[in-house]
Amino acid sequence: MTTDIKLSEFELDVMNILWQAGKASAPEVHEKIKLDKDVSYSTVKTIIDRLEQKVAVTRADQQGRTIYYAPAIEREALSPPLLKGFLKRMFAGDPNKMVAQLLANEQLNNSEIEQLENMLAAHKAKNKNSTE
Repeated sequence: MTTDIKLSEFELDVMNILWQAGKASAPEVHEKIKLDKDVSYSTVKTIIDRLEQKVAVTRADQQGRTIYYAPAIEREALSPPLLKGFLKRMFAGDPNKMVAQLLANEQLNNSEIEQLENMLAAHKAKNKNSTE
């Protein structure tokens, strides 16, 4: 199931931490975020509150005054709309341009190339079956 929740890049960074941790307090999220971004605790807490309003996170636990947050949506539920938006913004909606860019700029090993070939073959077979 996909969702229409729209997330900023910063909100997505917080969600990635929560998806990885399962649940975390705002101070724990801040500790991880500040490794990559110079942000205050209050900014992180505001983002978590916004995610809670969007029903992307939920209060999972409380120990004393510390509230622990957990993702309320699965990563996979956000992927299709995020990917569609990314494809539209970065590649004018053309998946061929995106794949060409990936192949031109990433050093793929033989195993990764084989995985891509298998995914393309499966997609091709699925398309063939749906048109018959």
